[in-house]
Amino acid sequence: MNKKILICDDEEGIRESLKLILSDHYDLILTNDGFQCLEVLAHSQEIALVLLDIKMPQKNGLDILKEIQQKYPQVKVVMIIGYKAVETATEAIRLGASGYIVKPFKSDEILEMVEGQMG
Repeated sequence: MNKKILICDDEEGIRESLKLILSDHYDLILTNDGFQCLEVLAHSQEIALVLLDIKMPQKNGLDILKEIQQKYPQVKVVMIIGYKAVETATEAIRLGASGYIVKPFKSDEILEMVEGQMG
């Protein structure tokens, strides 16, 4: 059974970039907000990794991270952050994120990070 990656970002451009980089290697599910992200996690046992944007409308990435940590501790989370959000990244790691990727990212950085998380 293939482990899936859930990508959660409110920017379509970011979702599409990640899809282009990762779709040859992994099964992907794309969502555009935190509520969708949590909804997918509630109904899928196969998700191994969430790539989660930190800054989204309605529910921010840190709140979603906390919920994922509580309900799905086996799922790894890598935060996607803007280049000015380093202190937020530190907070995310403290809350249990496995790592973070800074936008704008390079495809080899993404692949390396994901391969490291997926084992």
